[in-house]
Amino acid sequence: MQITLTELHKRLLNDFQRDFPLMPSPYRALAEHLGVHEAAVLAAFAELDRQQLVSRIGAIIPPNHIGASTLVAMAIPPGQLQAVADRISAFPEVNHNYERENRFNLWFVAAASSAGQLQTVLAAIEQATGFAALRLPLVDDFFIDLGFPLDFCQSGNTPPTVGLSNPPVARQTQYKPDTQDLALLAQIADGLPLCPRPYAQLGLQISMDEAEVIHRLTVLKAQGLIKRLGVIVKHRPLGYRANAMVVWDVPDTQVKQLGGQISQFSFVTLCYQRPRHTEWPYNLYCMIHGKDRATVLAQLAQLSQACGLGGFARQVLFSRRCFKQRGAVYQAPPTPVTANG
Repeated sequence: MQITLTELHKRLLNDFQRDFPLMPSPYRALAEHLGVHEAAVLAAFAELDRQQLVSRIGAIIPPNHIGASTLVAMAIPPGQLQAVADRISAFPEVNHNYERENRFNLWFVAAASSAGQLQTVLAAIEQATGFAALRLPLVDDFFIDLGFPLDFCQSGNTPPTVGLSNPPVARQTQYKPDTQDLALLAQIADGLPLCPRPYAQLGLQISMDEAEVIHRLTVLKAQGLIKRLGVIVKHRPLGYRANAMVVWDVPDTQVKQLGGQISQFSFVTLCYQRPRHTEWPYNLYCMIHGKDRATVLAQLAQLSQACGLGGFARQVLFSRRCFKQRGAVYQAPPTPVTANG
């Protein structure tokens, strides 16, 4: 598919990856900021969706802040990969599912309402596929965002904030989301609807009024349970096809220091620690998203030299195919009640 982007498309893709307006008419707020009509913004987002350039306008939830989640690796015979990936993607608890260049060639993320439920899901996946699931839960995160500027706009580690600031909310210690918070997060997993009052539309599905939806999302964001709220781009169709997950085996005593150093590089979009496994002795991970393989490898060489990583065993796993990409669902949304007749 040939991509056609207007200046409005580019601004919407780049400028609103975070701090999406938490107000009754957010698309109107974007329109006023950009000097266009609200209808033009809604039409532009609809076109971006049609061209499959936007995953959703929604929330990034940090791992294990709500419920439980884990990265999972599987070694699948190439001839069975598509069929196995399809079976795994059918599980609603699976939100990301990729093929990567390695003996462990299928990598997915699963999330559930509790650690026990997560293990139940993973056992069901193993039974459904007939392959063992290598569980690699998060130990520590150094940088998790997945928001990055697109090169048709400006460079830097963070997309610009456009001044549509939301009201500040005092942060609470050990804030625990209640069942209504979880229902709202489940409802928003596929993103905000493209309509003039999206928060009101979301609330209709879970018997929550617009003001409460906005308030709860504001609180969840302020408490860090939503990492960012905004436009989630599909980087591969936008030309960022050379995406590498790099893993190192480093001494546990150096993981935090090295993770902090790696996270400072503008081309790094994720950096975290995961446990070693007998079949996978790596504990430090990062993601580099780039337009071509040579650029990513050059950036990796720069990072490795600057951080003194050259002496540690590593693997570079470039992505080959994306089977599934959506927001995490920790609790299924309630089924709307409809009147009979």
